[in-house]
Amino acid sequence: MAATDLLARRATLSRSLRLLSEFRFEQRDPDRFYGALAEDTVALVTDLWTGIHGTAPTGSTVLDVGGGPGYFASAFTGAGLRYVGVEPDPREMHAAGPRLQRREGAFVRASGTALPFGDGRVDICLSSNVAEHVPEPWRLGDEMLRVTRPGGLVVLSYTVWLGPFGGHEMGLTHYLGGRRAAERYTRKHGHRPKNDYGSSLFAVSAAAGLKWAASTGALVAAFPRYHPRWAWRTVRVPLLREFTVSNLVLVLRPS
Repeated sequence: MAATDLLARRATLSRSLRLLSEFRFEQRDPDRFYGALAEDTVALVTDLWTGIHGTAPTGSTVLDVGGGPGYFASAFTGAGLRYVGVEPDPREMHAAGPRLQRREGAFVRASGTALPFGDGRVDICLSSNVAEHVPEPWRLGDEMLRVTRPGGLVVLSYTVWLGPFGGHEMGLTHYLGGRRAAERYTRKHGHRPKNDYGSSLFAVSAAAGLKWAASTGALVAAFPRYHPRWAWRTVRVPLLREFTVSNLVLVLRPS
């Protein structure tokens, strides 16, 4: 069985539309948005692991790099995995306030580009929508590979800059240029965007991610995270993929 066979069966148009509709609630109802995203992420990781190993990842240790306030923790522990979240920003770790006071799993304050774990210590290493927020995304990727045991699973998913969501809260104005979009947002709202170009948001391309992944010799699959299966082929088309992939998933298996 190929790594993506199970996931491909789930990658339907209805799933894509359902997830797209949840993005409307990211700001005003984060519990709803991140809850739905967490469930889908657990299913994604489970499908990929099962596709590679032939069994469910029950009992495996998953390291979530950039786990924020821990919305994914309950979803992963509920699926029978041991969860460890890593987050460098204390504001993000406590962003959910009392809603997540009884978080499950373990949490560590650390940088994803210098993970405080030994080589090959976890079964699964996940990073969801983090790479576009660090100035050295492939150093992050290298660290994820380092801490994952041989035969384990690394899933690095990030928002492609030239896709429609590349500007995050700045909307489509990022097509005017990152710095110009940030200045425009500041003039309109009276404060800098949370995802501020050049400091907390960077222009990460699909091509750069694919080049890095291929250089590791561990690449198993690459596909758009939220697209139906019939649209996955866009990853293979240079330039087009920068505008259509939106969120690229890189699946790697360390050896």
